[in-house]
Amino acid sequence: MPRRVAVAVLAPPVWTPPGLDRDAWRLALAEDLLDVLAILAEVETAIAVEVKESGWLSRVGWPGVRGYGVASLDPSTVFATITRDGFEQAVLLAADAPDLPGMLIAKLLRPLTTRPLAAAPAVGGDTGLLGLAARLPAPAWLPGAGLDELTPPGLRRLAPRPADVAVAPGWHRLRAPEDLARLDPRLEGWDATRAILGGG
Repeated sequence: MPRRVAVAVLAPPVWTPPGLDRDAWRLALAEDLLDVLAILAEVETAIAVEVKESGWLSRVGWPGVRGYGVASLDPSTVFATITRDGFEQAVLLAADAPDLPGMLIAKLLRPLTTRPLAAAPAVGGDTGLLGLAARLPAPAWLPGAGLDELTPPGLRRLAPRPADVAVAPGWHRLRAPEDLARLDPRLEGWDATRAILGGG
């Protein structure tokens, strides 16, 4: 089994519900995603933030979880940093998907047995990825753009062969008011986000 890591990419939130503190919202989203990552089998957990926000590494997660302060949160930079720690596969996930099912992360990692890259789109928006998985070191043709700008079709156009980029099922992110309606209260988890939205 290759050594694998799932990384919560803690970019500042694109949108915060009116009346909520932006940092509290960001923290709730991050905690819920990390709860999902913590139960993945044979996958280590890590957090990535920009160097200028390294203080967040001590605010989220638990003792022993890996934290990376990077110059930029674009996947090529994050993958390059992770590679130095000996990981063979990695998946980067946007931190504003608190109710993400763990099985979708597994579907991002699975294609890496035969493909160098797998991308899952953000549902409900024209651009952006929910997550991006790569065999490490990541392909040199990966652009210096962030998860909010990349798309599966765009990556396939850049790849030497379109089939080098597997497309995994997408999931919604919380980037606009209408995205709140996509949260399913029947799904287990996302307790911190539920609490902050409910005034808890």
